[in-house]
Amino acid sequence: MYRSRSSPAPGFDWLLLDMEHAPNELPMIHSQLQACQGGTAHAIVRPPWNDMVVIKRLLDIGVQSLLIPYVQTEEEARNAVAFTRYPPRGVRGFATGPRANNYGRIADYVQTYADELAVLVQVETREGLDNLEAIAAVEGVDGVFIGPADLAAALGHPGELKHPEVQAAIEDAIGRLVAMGKPPGILIGDEQLARRYLGLGCLFVAVGSDLALLARGADALAARFKASG
Repeated sequence: MYRSRSSPAPGFDWLLLDMEHAPNELPMIHSQLQACQGGTAHAIVRPPWNDMVVIKRLLDIGVQSLLIPYVQTEEEARNAVAFTRYPPRGVRGFATGPRANNYGRIADYVQTYADELAVLVQVETREGLDNLEAIAAVEGVDGVFIGPADLAAALGHPGELKHPEVQAAIEDAIGRLVAMGKPPGILIGDEQLARRYLGLGCLFVAVGSDLALLARGADALAARFKASG
């Protein structure tokens, strides 16, 4: 087999496997988790909704980090955490030999699984911002992700992520989370804004998407050849 002599690509720290806005279903997420093994990036999965059944199935196939969309209240944040914990700490259904515990080979999985979980909740509405501290303070919530596109729409500026009101709300939310000691995160395709949010204290920042990278790369390649023709 051919082996490259060049240095390996640096890779990303984490990847978001999206079920909310992408045509991803459970078997596909399962395959993507397998593909991530051995790489540099930790997989975070965003389910389509804060749903007990979907979250249970994702945990059973080995998802360790979840990004729960559209969390607006402390109660919804508590539900998100409860869906990831076995009774009496939560309501997660029990399976004896899923992929998550190496098909029954991890003897102490029930005692230790929660130590390896990350529950991130996504705040993307006015109500969510109003309840930000209460949401972030829920035990078991490990970080809060600001959804800029939905937040812009909720603030009356759909598609205007750089609108001053939107930017002010995002920066205020980041500052409030940093003050609490709760890790903030965000997704933004603008490199300048991504670096600004990192500087403000965001600890997990998504800086692009596979579809956007493919589309822009294809557009640029087509434009270069058409221009030269």
